[in-house]
Amino acid sequence: MANPRLRLLLPWRKFSKRNWAIAAFGFTIFFFALSFIFDLAPLDLVDLTLVRHAKDRGAVCLDGSAPGYHFRSGFGSGSKNWVLHIEGGGWCNTVASCLFRKTTALGSSNYMERQVRFSGILSHDSSQNPDFFDWNKVKLRYCDGASFAGNSQKNETQLFFRGQRIWEAVMDELLSIGLSNAKQVLLSGCSAGGLATLIHCDDFRGILPKDATVKCLADAGFFLDEKDITGNRRIRSFYSDVVHLQGVANSLDKDCVGRMEPSQCFFPQEFINNIKTPVFLVNPAYDFWQIQYVLIPAESDPSGKWAQCRLSIQKCSLAQIEILHGFRNSMLKTLSEFQQNKDGGMFINSCFSHCQTLMTETWHSPNSPRINNKTIAESVGDWYFNRKLVKQIDCPYPCNPSCYNMDFTWHQ
Repeated sequence: MANPRLRLLLPWRKFSKRNWAIAAFGFTIFFFALSFIFDLAPLDLVDLTLVRHAKDRGAVCLDGSAPGYHFRSGFGSGSKNWVLHIEGGGWCNTVASCLFRKTTALGSSNYMERQVRFSGILSHDSSQNPDFFDWNKVKLRYCDGASFAGNSQKNETQLFFRGQRIWEAVMDELLSIGLSNAKQVLLSGCSAGGLATLIHCDDFRGILPKDATVKCLADAGFFLDEKDITGNRRIRSFYSDVVHLQGVANSLDKDCVGRMEPSQCFFPQEFINNIKTPVFLVNPAYDFWQIQYVLIPAESDPSGKWAQCRLSIQKCSLAQIEILHGFRNSMLKTLSEFQQNKDGGMFINSCFSHCQTLMTETWHSPNSPRINNKTIAESVGDWYFNRKLVKQIDCPYPCNPSCYNMDFTWHQ
């Protein structure tokens, strides 16, 4: 069943590396809008809660405001079970980009929406979320700029890099309202939130009851340490800036940090095989964010030869598609050891997409992307409840007609 291309204008699509904080903000607004475009069910809005006593602990957003989350109680047989979802939104790697970020919802709770929609994996509708609909649901708002992992401060600029403290403060508050009695828990996250899920997965397991079932789901959080089309490692340089500016090293995998430069350990490929808690990866092999900012950043294409292709996979030449296939092959090769992990799960489709678990249309609906006739929701459920082994790897683009392939060129 072929789906129409999604044609949407993003205000950040021409921004360079130094403006990735702005790109991230536009990206978050974009996905917020998508949730309204795709899901025509009645609005399911959930209030923002600011973390109590967060400022006393120094657990604050970039601007010093209190962090927040959205919580909806479970019901029936799901009342002791929890889904936590960590918001995405890129990173800031310089004082200038973090100063901009603190004037947005990704750096200050003063700018956060007071209500957000719960859909996809956070939906309470059994037809949209068959395995987790009645669970307690939490959406953690992202306002630190380093995947909930930094712990430093720039006094001269009044910037607070306190992601690790925010993580700990939110966890303590959730434990106090029922998480400490959980029976089944799934920690999930999208994009930079997916990376945060992987960074904190084992520590999260450690704060919960020993007899609880605890697993982690990273959606579009497996960012590759890959060269761009000119041979430069721009994402490696960018991550190095983030890790050193925000004091991230102490939050990263200790074994990894002991054997290589700490900023390398911000890449999931360097520590995913050390995670002891079961992990499921949802990732498009043609992740548009990674194609636009890792493989083909604007600076790598001064002639504009890739201008159309990087914004819409349907506009790529055969030669360009081969290069994108190479990126897919790198992802699969990097995941080859993880694929052998008996407790791990995978859903790697061949869509030009990014986060796919928060929108009903891509999580679980009649038109959702499928591999072997399974939606993402069905695959995650099969894995979480041990119904079957789930290692879903799609054939190369353009073989899957169920994909939603994003198109950012409609106005050109």
